[in-house]
Amino acid sequence: MNAPHGDVTLSTSGRVATLTLRRPGKLNALTPDMLRALAGHLDTIAASDTGVVVVRGEGPKAFSVGADIDLFAALTPVQMLEWTGLGHQVFDALSRLCRPTVAVIHAAAYGGGLELALACDLRIVTDSARLGLPEVGLGTVPGWGGTGRLTELVGRARAKDVVLTRRTLDGATAEAWGLATACVPAAELEEAVDDLVTRLLGGAPVAVALAKQLIDAAADGAPARVLESLAGAVTTATDDLQAGVAAFRTRTTPRFSGR
Repeated sequence: MNAPHGDVTLSTSGRVATLTLRRPGKLNALTPDMLRALAGHLDTIAASDTGVVVVRGEGPKAFSVGADIDLFAALTPVQMLEWTGLGHQVFDALSRLCRPTVAVIHAAAYGGGLELALACDLRIVTDSARLGLPEVGLGTVPGWGGTGRLTELVGRARAKDVVLTRRTLDGATAEAWGLATACVPAAELEEAVDDLVTRLLGGAPVAVALAKQLIDAAADGAPARVLESLAGAVTTATDDLQAGVAAFRTRTTPRFSGR
């Protein structure tokens, strides 16, 4: 049975960790308890040999419809600062994970739910999914990084369109705008997720972690030339580079150890 204020569970299969929002009766609306549970799981993942992290929402109706309105509507300004601060802290920790992260959006993703997905590296959506940041219609604003991360993905004008007009995007539009990595029919979702996870696991773990950090650093304005040179030098000390080169020469599939 789900806890009254929801839960987030962590399950693992091989090198894949799956985080699942579990509050389907409330469309996985996020609560402080859920954010703290998510934070704890991220610490566990960071200390593990996980290769890919998948984020899902339980139930057929929603990935997550965002922050629980009944909870945050009664907050004082100071409490709201704490609430938004907690969300930023947890979503930033998700964004900073060295492992690739994938949000699987099978249905509605609104407000903080979409912001959670935006904190992931990649997003797979179904053609029946609906995504939006409707906070201004409630008299507030996106509070967990949505304005910055959405703008980075779709550009300033489209971000304003989504936020200021409370536009809801379907899956196909989300893909066309660059918000989603891929849009697939609902019946093909699991196959698409499995294919993406397999491809992500196919890279050498150290190289994948370094490449993700290089891309993020470049997006933040860091000099790619210097960082790529340093990261390339680091990979020369790994067993994985030797395995990759050997496999290339023999036209076989490399077996990476993460060392």
